[in-house]
Amino acid sequence: MKILLRKYKFDLPIIIAFTVFTGGSFYFRYNPGIQIFTENFWLFFKEMILVLPVMFILIGLFDVWIPKEKVAKHIGEASGIKGIMLVMLLAFIQAGPLYAAFPVAYLLWKKGCSPSNIFIYLSAFTTAKIPMLTFEIGFLGLKFSLLRILLTIPVFIIIGIIMGRYFKRNHCQINEP
Repeated sequence: MKILLRKYKFDLPIIIAFTVFTGGSFYFRYNPGIQIFTENFWLFFKEMILVLPVMFILIGLFDVWIPKEKVAKHIGEASGIKGIMLVMLLAFIQAGPLYAAFPVAYLLWKKGCSPSNIFIYLSAFTTAKIPMLTFEIGFLGLKFSLLRILLTIPVFIIIGIIMGRYFKRNHCQINEP
């Protein structure tokens, strides 16, 4: 128990403060506190409970079904432009919130994906998902969306390559469980 308290010494006060604040808000009928809990926290919590188990099942299947050698060959250090295109395609066709991309990125890393391709994957996931683009085109128009994509793709490829080199230089290996 002491180990857990020491490990989460900064998280526990925040959780306790949030619980006391929302409990007090309901007791004293403080509308901003009630709204924080019902409209923000509760909706986000329900979304996570619905999305994360499905993501973890899919990631587990990917981990079991796809060998490490294939991932390392196609999107590893020596994959080049083909690897960049594959991780961008993976990011483009995925749907869901950003927190669903981090377990996928970890699994790609564990399977031998290059750090540059992981950074490119995360950047493409945040900016160019096909489901997100359909809404963007509907609201802002096709010309704007295409221009934004054509400008952002080279930027996040360059940033991904720079971040990958920095990461390799400063953080050589991840501790495998």
